[in-house]
Amino acid sequence: MAAIVYQTDKRSGITYAYESVSRWDKEKQQSRAKRTLIGRVDKETGKIVPTRGTNKKKNKPTESSKVPIVSARYFYGATYLLDHIGEKTGVAADLQACFPNSFRKILSLAYFMVLEDSSPISRFAKWGQLHKHPFGDAIPSQRISDLFAAITEEEKLQFFRLQAKRRMENEYWAYDTTSISSYSKCLKQVKHGNNKEHDRLPQINLALVFGEESNLPFYYRKLAGNILDVKTVTTLLADIDFLGLKKVNLVMDRGFYSQANINGLYQNHLKFLIAVKRSLLFVKNQIDKVRDSIRDWTNYSKRHELFMTSVTIAWDYSQKRPYKGDILRGKRRMYLHIYYNPEQALEDEKKFTEHLLQIQDELESGERNPQHEKQYEKYFSITSTPVRGLKLKVKQQAIDEAKRNYGFFTLASNKIKDAGEALDNYRNKDLAEKAFGNLKDRLSLRRLEVSSELSLDGKLFVEFIALIYLSFIKKTMQDKELFGKYTMQEVLDQFDVIECFEHPGRKLHIGEITKKQEKLYQKFEIPPPSSL
Repeated sequence: MAAIVYQTDKRSGITYAYESVSRWDKEKQQSRAKRTLIGRVDKETGKIVPTRGTNKKKNKPTESSKVPIVSARYFYGATYLLDHIGEKTGVAADLQACFPNSFRKILSLAYFMVLEDSSPISRFAKWGQLHKHPFGDAIPSQRISDLFAAITEEEKLQFFRLQAKRRMENEYWAYDTTSISSYSKCLKQVKHGNNKEHDRLPQINLALVFGEESNLPFYYRKLAGNILDVKTVTTLLADIDFLGLKKVNLVMDRGFYSQANINGLYQNHLKFLIAVKRSLLFVKNQIDKVRDSIRDWTNYSKRHELFMTSVTIAWDYSQKRPYKGDILRGKRRMYLHIYYNPEQALEDEKKFTEHLLQIQDELESGERNPQHEKQYEKYFSITSTPVRGLKLKVKQQAIDEAKRNYGFFTLASNKIKDAGEALDNYRNKDLAEKAFGNLKDRLSLRRLEVSSELSLDGKLFVEFIALIYLSFIKKTMQDKELFGKYTMQEVLDQFDVIECFEHPGRKLHIGEITKKQEKLYQKFEIPPPSSL
């Protein structure tokens, strides 16, 4: 049996291709293989280029003396897993519907991003030669750039529409944003903004919508780096309308709260769950009403380990009507869920005390921090005389007021009446944040490495496809409690070593599969691969 085997020289980084011919050694009762060098693998094209030795005329074999290559050998187990995930999530079918001429290339690049943790896309040519994947051939770096640039906005939006229809209508959708830093000076949307990782580089922002039950992302948008979270909701509402999405349920953190956003959600008949600041007047009034009763034993939730209660309030709704030149006003029902955590109250007070000590030291030492000027004035009366020098007097009333609501936090919804159910849904919102962790760390998006807008848009889309696969794998590993035994990379590596052999005119032959690998496939509810 003959097969092509690839091996990389660690010193030079060159990958060589060998023809491996297997035979059975009767004396030693074991398989033996003889390798013959064919050539090196071109990094750009993925083709095998004869080496100098094989190119010498005196060593050139005649047509009759050439040994035919009758089989090919690939790593298959992990890409087989991804094939089935693509079927389960509908990603493969939806990509084919939206990108009939290039969906296989998109899938292969997404597979590479999933399996090759943080590897640059230029390494795809080598990876593609060693793995069985949807496109089945190498894609040179220039062709990858061309593919990224060819992905249109309309094709992406159609894909989002198809994926959104596969999500449950009653499922809450986590909505959040993240920042991605860039060194590029050519990208229009790269701006300095509020970087959530305190990176001083300019950035772009990504907004992501993520199903809380399916744990799968199905929509994203690229935003300028200086756009605040609170301003993105208007764009999201317009996108939801354009995508034709109905019965939408959104869960958001308090960075997205504004009176205009809440009015917009009501106006568009969307259901929402959003964290609201306890400093808001209507929130403070409701906390004052339940301050004493919330700690009644009947309000304690053993499962959530805190006290909770809910109140129904009337939201002051307003809507500008340009066509009539007036403002429509009215009341809308809203449920305000109030929570009190005694342990959090102690932690909040501890941090506040440490902060007060810090700003007091700054005042006494004369090393004032410009960012703390408002807090100096809020918590201390400061006088200075030539004889006595600087004198500080604590504003105790302001300090007491600041500590008054420690341990409290609040959620608002126009759908969920029960405080426990609201808290469960809100806690699931961290799935979006974890998804961003996957997107940045595993998919190597900490720094943008593209210089054109078209290439950036296309690369982000393929990264997003890879994120869907990673999210499915992560959800399964969590549900099946696999993280106690494996990391995600270890699971993928378990699958990736499974090989397949292709022989002209014969069915695909699968290499050995261990019991451990079979059980892992079963955890994913996917049948282990078998010879076709």
